[in-house]
Amino acid sequence: NPPAEPKFDVFFQKEHRNYFFNLKKAGKMKRQVEVFTANCPLCDPVVKLVKELACDQCEITVYDLVKQSEDETCLNKLKEYQIKKVPSIAVNGKLLSCCEDPEISREELVKAGIGGG
Repeated sequence: NPPAEPKFDVFFQKEHRNYFFNLKKAGKMKRQVEVFTANCPLCDPVVKLVKELACDQCEITVYDLVKQSEDETCLNKLKEYQIKKVPSIAVNGKLLSCCEDPEISREELVKAGIGGG
């Protein structure tokens, strides 16, 4: 008899949760796409683009920072992904590199001459 095939190929833990993946089924796995928006003219085209590009494997959740959610899911996600600007997008629990730019800082404003008289 051949050895039993493992039920999963990859295992990892994140924030006290266990994640198991079968790589043979990975191509058919849903992609969790989370879009963070302020429902503004800069964010709306990004939300629209994500929805246009989405395929059957994409499960999209849009978090509107203006409306937020009663259970604070939106705020918890902002902290988890360390989001500093909108629009921002996370796929499968990872913030896209294009969304990782630093926030506007006091140092950068002063460096640019704001408040220098």
